[in-house]
This record gives sequence, C-alpha cells and structure tokens, in this order.
Amino acid sequence: MQDLEFVQRCIKGDKLAWNEFIDRYSRLVYNYIYSVLKVQGLNPASFVTHTEDIFQEIFCALLKDNCRKLRAYKGKNGCSLASWLRIVSINATIDYLRRQKPAVSLDEERENELSLIDTLKSFAPPALELLSQQEKLKGLRGCIDKLKAEERHLLELHLDMGLSLERVKDVLGVSRGAIDMRKARILEKLKDCFKKKGFELDF
Repeated sequence: MQDLEFVQRCIKGDKLAWNEFIDRYSRLVYNYIYSVLKVQGLNPASFVTHTEDIFQEIFCALLKDNCRKLRAYKGKNGCSLASWLRIVSINATIDYLRRQKPAVSLDEERENELSLIDTLKSFAPPALELLSQQEKLKGLRGCIDKLKAEERHLLELHLDMGLSLERVKDVLGVSRGAIDMRKARILEKLKDCFKKKGFELDF
C-alpha cells in the first residue's frame, strides 16, 4: 500500500489502519526521540521520562484538530512516511529541549561557552565572520528559513544544540560522508541566497 493512501485511511478513522500505523511506526518514532536525547548528554535516568513525554506529544499532535498534522504529509519528492516521521520526531524533540531551557539568541554569550554566532563562524569561518551587523543577521535568518526541513534540522542540531557533525550523523542515521555533503550543499545555498541579497561571500 502506498504511504499516502495509508495515511488517508488513518485520517478517515480506519481503526485497522491506525493499529497498523502504531505497530509499524511507534518504535521508529521512539528511537528517533531517544537518539536525539542521547547525544545531548542528558542524565540516562531521565531518558525514559523525556522520551515518553515527547512520544505522547507527537502522537497527540498527529491526531489533534482532525489529524491536521498528519494531513501535512503529502509524500512529495518521494518522501516516505518513515522519513517524514523522522523529521517530525527530531523537530518535536528539539522543540521540547528548547522549552526545558531559556531561549538563546544568535549573539548571546553564555558563561564558558561560545555564542551561536561564534559557532556559526566555526561552521564556515571566512563567510560568517562578516555577519556582525544586524542587517546581515536578518539576512542569515531569512536564508536559513528557505532551506529544506532536513537542512534546517542539521543546522539546528549542529548549531543550536551544539552537536558535532560526528554526533549529528548518529542522530540522522547517515554516514559522515553524507553529512559533509549536506553541509557543503547548505553552505552553497546560503552563499547563493546571500548574493541575491547583495552580500559578497567567499567560502
């Protein structure tokens, strides 16, 4: 059965389809949540509690408002339901972790830690050293918003959550080579976006 047809059955309240959905994807979602929490270095004793809380949030969101979240799945560009749920799970976990700590701005410095701007510099030093002015920071945010969901998640994991690329590959379940290729592609997209905004970048 095609994923989109399967999702439509779930949306229409087909109990057999929902039972199959839970059997097929609950462990997958749980594992994605757990993998993000694990690389964050949280106390292992709290993993189960946090994972179950996020797991419940995700499934409630899928069903809420007449399955509005689940209706967002369209299977575009060959995206499988499993891949879409991975994005949903990682995003929900990131949002959950953000709620557990005070928000951090791009240029806020934390005690004994680099600011996110400093982290961005390490991501692409020659280019991002130029991002000291407010106008260029605004341009950066706009360009990041145009990236694909998986590309934004890579940035969130690497920059916002401070994970090394080696740890990001574990969360996303891909090879280090694939992560490096995605990083290069993201930088190229940001470079093109900045040029369109009148910024001259060289990386």
